[in-house]
Amino acid sequence: MNKIAGLFIAISSFMAGQQQMSLLDCEEAFQKNNLQLLAEQYNINMADADILQAKIWELPQLSGQINAYNPEGKKAFDIGHAKGAEITQLIYMGGKKKNEIAFAKSNKELAQLQFSQLLVDLRTQLHAAYFNLYYEKLKLDNTNKQLGYMNDLLSAYRAQSAKGNVSLKDEVRLQSLVIQLNNDKLGINKNILEFEQSLKVLTGISDDIEPQLSEVDAKEILAAQPFGDEDELKKKALENNSDYQYFLKLIDNSKLYAQWQKSLNVPDLNVGAGWDQNGGTFKNEVNLMVGIPLPLWKSNQGNVVKANFAIQQNQKNADYQKLNLETKVQSAYKTWKSQYDQLVEIKSTDLSNMELVYDGMLKNFRKGNVNLIEFTDFMDSYRQTALQIYDMKNEIMQSAEQLNQLIQTKIFY
Repeated sequence: MNKIAGLFIAISSFMAGQQQMSLLDCEEAFQKNNLQLLAEQYNINMADADILQAKIWELPQLSGQINAYNPEGKKAFDIGHAKGAEITQLIYMGGKKKNEIAFAKSNKELAQLQFSQLLVDLRTQLHAAYFNLYYEKLKLDNTNKQLGYMNDLLSAYRAQSAKGNVSLKDEVRLQSLVIQLNNDKLGINKNILEFEQSLKVLTGISDDIEPQLSEVDAKEILAAQPFGDEDELKKKALENNSDYQYFLKLIDNSKLYAQWQKSLNVPDLNVGAGWDQNGGTFKNEVNLMVGIPLPLWKSNQGNVVKANFAIQQNQKNADYQKLNLETKVQSAYKTWKSQYDQLVEIKSTDLSNMELVYDGMLKNFRKGNVNLIEFTDFMDSYRQTALQIYDMKNEIMQSAEQLNQLIQTKIFY
């Protein structure tokens, strides 16, 4: 009874450190907990603050004067007979404030596009890690199944070899296959740890995540076909890719900046009013004051020239990004298509036949109908083929995710 209770506690402890999660569950946790995403959101908040700051005008200036020394009355600080005050306000001319606000709003749009692109990139990483983990787990199950049988077989051969009933060469042949399987398992476990770590960082969940993906769901994903051909996918990518849209928006942003810099060449007005008790032509006179810099030269001309070059630079960068995006879409589509066609050539009956042959080889080897050399050759071939099929399926999903990342709109059925 104590053994059963101990086993139950051990299983419960193991399951407590794992969470079965669907891909949708992982996405929800990712959007809620991902620290990179949360940090990037502050760039949009800071852009809002820049817009607020751009709308604020200079404070009015208030100044005053009092008498320090009256030479006629020989009296210091004769405040009762000589004092004055004035107030001035800077008035922006040439649409400076309007241009500055428009530039700040454009910066916010850029921040939003950067956030959108980060969201897409991180979600792609999440999907990639999820599918990688799913197939590595399947590979581990398959490898453990083979190891369970081969370890038992090796133990039996060791016992018979010690008695001289079988040759040491046969034992070594089996030992070699077990070593290969253990080496496969070591590599698979290393990959699983890496993908589990990635999912923890992306979702903010400290427990190990167990992918909750049925074989039927996996088959549906693998069988999905993209909407449209290669040219249609390129068109969708140019319309929706946040990274490319960022560079297009950067052209508009640099034009707004150049317009703002040009408006800085327009002199601003200083207007105000002043009161003087005795220092003017009249007693207690009130004066209107107007001040403006003399526009003898364009004081901001260098920044205007620099801003115009930035427009040309951003245009070239956008042209490059367009070419780069179209090329990536073309390459990703061809990669997906070739991998998909390769998997389609492997019929489901072929996969079923492989498992039937595997089971048949085990039964016939036990009955003595298959010799050890034939058996180990088949087992080694089966070991490699099983891993390759899982990798092929995973690569198709990864290629589809890359297409999703580039096109950033629904393209699969």
